[in-house]
Amino acid sequence: MDRFREMEIFARVIETGAFSGAARQLKIGQPAVSKAVVALEERLGVRLLARSTRRLAPTEAGMAYYERALRALAEANEADASAQGLSRGLEGRLRICAPVTFARLHLVPRLATFLDAHPKLRMEIILDDRVIDVLEENIDVALRLGELKDSALTASKLGESDRIIVAGSTYLAQRGVPHTPADLLAHDGIVYAPGTGGDEWRFRQGTSETSIRIQSRLVITAAEGVRAAVIAGLGLTAASRWMFAPELASGLVRQVLSDWILPPVPVWSVYPAGRLVSAKAREFVKWFQRVLE
Repeated sequence: MDRFREMEIFARVIETGAFSGAARQLKIGQPAVSKAVVALEERLGVRLLARSTRRLAPTEAGMAYYERALRALAEANEADASAQGLSRGLEGRLRICAPVTFARLHLVPRLATFLDAHPKLRMEIILDDRVIDVLEENIDVALRLGELKDSALTASKLGESDRIIVAGSTYLAQRGVPHTPADLLAHDGIVYAPGTGGDEWRFRQGTSETSIRIQSRLVITAAEGVRAAVIAGLGLTAASRWMFAPELASGLVRQVLSDWILPPVPVWSVYPAGRLVSAKAREFVKWFQRVLE
């Protein structure tokens, strides 16, 4: 049995957690799966799986081998796909990560068209507002908002959104509408902790610039919490227009200080440095960039 076949069988065992699950996916007998894994361990001279009566689990060496095997298999598949001009569509696993709210509003509802175009593709989407390690988490491509702080990453800018000041209509009815940045000092601020700018909001109008340190009544570490607080009338926040698109359209949330400009919020595609970018990741990013336009 060739090495790539051994890699593929071992990867399926890890993903399904059982020899039987891998056998079903690969449409081969369970004894053949077990034999391939044993042969792989003997060839490498290391134990890859911890076996018990209830489950299989990768050893530390097994997990390290699994992650590298996935990359090797992906690169081999990309070579085949490139030669074939992607005529048969994308196949295999595509693992991406994205901020929770952004993905919920602007990615997940539109995924059907991408998945329909590639019926053999299986996607894993990790939603997290934190900046996770794309290499450690074996991410093919990450979507990130705001300025990038890690210069070791390979990144491409996909687009950007206006950053605006918004508040719930009920809050503005009770507290009044600010007309200048200085008016914000009399208002309650809601600060998105991982977001761009924090509690210092920088404004520009023509050649005039000013910076306001907002009185932050609430500091929230997740965009969903910021949205909920604004909608509940707890204060104003600075956020991308993307973040409140449905509520701005319905009138539930209103933009204020529209004559003043804040730095925009860019969206990036980010790849692990030093790793070959897969055809799956490239096609996904091309598709999503069209979604944003």
